[in-house]
Amino acid sequence: MTDYKKLPVDPDLQKFADDNDYDSLAKYLVGNYSRFRENIIIPRFLGPVIIKTNEEKMIEATVESCPFKSITSCIIGYGLGAAVGLFTSSLMPNVTDTTAPQTQSAREILREMKGSMLSYAKNFAILGAVFSGVECCIETARGKSDWKNGTYAGGVTGGLIGLRGGLKAGIFGAAGFAAFSTVIDYYMHHRGS
Repeated sequence: MTDYKKLPVDPDLQKFADDNDYDSLAKYLVGNYSRFRENIIIPRFLGPVIIKTNEEKMIEATVESCPFKSITSCIIGYGLGAAVGLFTSSLMPNVTDTTAPQTQSAREILREMKGSMLSYAKNFAILGAVFSGVECCIETARGKSDWKNGTYAGGVTGGLIGLRGGLKAGIFGAAGFAAFSTVIDYYMHHRGS
């Protein structure tokens, strides 16, 4: 039988082991804590890969937040309500005194139009802000983006607005606004397909 002799230890390998370089090598290969963005490899499927900067991520998070959506809906609702108020005031002029002659001055007509526009604008702004805020909160809580969010938000918004007229009006408002929101959401999602 042959006796096997132990090979001599390489001095460089012995120095490597004594200096605990195995730990630094393992940390580099397995658990490197400093990762550079330039070393990330992302496969390209549909065009060039664009990595968002921190500023872009911050702006995107701000735009997708519930307060931003509510404020935006409030501003857009105010503008839409003013346009609807202008249109409706031009269709039905309001004559308060029936015994007075039917001529109104331009100042009176403009004052009525302003009142109608402000009333509609305020109502649409409140409606848009409440609906958008409630829908965003429901979507965040559920973690899903589907037709149910609009239906639930419509029910809550219609109920809150209808409660000003009593419990029965609140229930009818919730049911009506939920149904309206569901129909609009269905139409918007199935229009393109």
